[in-house]
Amino acid sequence: MIKIGKVELPNMPLLLAPMEDVSDPPFRHLCKKYGADMLYTEFISADGLIRDAEKSVKKLDIFDDERPVGIQIFGGEEDAMMRSAEIVEQANPEILDINYGCPVKNVVCRNAGAGILRDIDKMVKLTAAVVKSTKLPVTVKTRLGWDESSIRIVEVAERLQDVGIQAISIHCRTKHQMYTGSARWEWIAKVKENPRLTIPVFGNGDVNSPERAVEMVKKYGADGVMIGRASIGHPFIFREIKHFVQTGEHYAPPTLHERLDACRTHLLRSIAWKGEKLGILEMRRHYGPYFAGFAGIKAFRSRLVVSESMQEILNILAEIHEHYSKDENLIHTAVKHQPTETFMDG
Repeated sequence: MIKIGKVELPNMPLLLAPMEDVSDPPFRHLCKKYGADMLYTEFISADGLIRDAEKSVKKLDIFDDERPVGIQIFGGEEDAMMRSAEIVEQANPEILDINYGCPVKNVVCRNAGAGILRDIDKMVKLTAAVVKSTKLPVTVKTRLGWDESSIRIVEVAERLQDVGIQAISIHCRTKHQMYTGSARWEWIAKVKENPRLTIPVFGNGDVNSPERAVEMVKKYGADGVMIGRASIGHPFIFREIKHFVQTGEHYAPPTLHERLDACRTHLLRSIAWKGEKLGILEMRRHYGPYFAGFAGIKAFRSRLVVSESMQEILNILAEIHEHYSKDENLIHTAVKHQPTETFMDG
């Protein structure tokens, strides 16, 4: 069993990574349904929270069927991070997570996200301030370092533990890599080999199959696996990994009905949470991933992404069911989809 504060997770827990514009309550609901052990919110701007910005405050919404949930914040200034931690505490998540991994320019330029990897002393000081400002267990998600020449993740993990964090998630790329190249899992092993480190270490990056998840734990020593892009359009991956761990066999690919049901549930919950206009607009990025590998899906997808009516979208989904249920050979479920769009995470 893995413990983070009062949160108890099973051995080899599976975590949903915090992803901007993806890991909102509708998507978190699906990932929990299909086996995720712990969920993280989209990252939330500390500056936005203390200014009471509507978009930032909305991201604090969590629901009982998602728990345990970690709310993730980012920022580069100590006062803003401490004040935002107090606001997060009032939302009553199980965990407060700090983002030190997002590599996108408009975050890094504020010395937030992966930007702080250029100043490890400031990173440690900022973390200590957040830990002191909240009763919630504090965790961190970070990258290996700013670039290849400045990888200090073994030292960073130990120093952050020493100021009070209770777990660390490591995206095994540098900031300069962004989302390119291979994640370097050997650094997880190096962190775990440190005899002074006692907190759980979760691995993130390039986990897109049950075999890869098991390898990260068995070969490199991660205490658990955090999954990001591989879950987009495929929340079933959590179920698939758990089944493989328990049986050594692959779970059957999701059926046409399951894919459509997941997409429909995602749409309806998105509308219920955001309103019809925004809910429909923000679902458009998800149709491609949900139906990746469907021969001839482009015509249906083109209609889905321009539709402005919930009922029209539901009708198109019904058409997809009718079309593909006639010939299941048109569904190439073995295709492994990786989103071409960049979703901001750490």
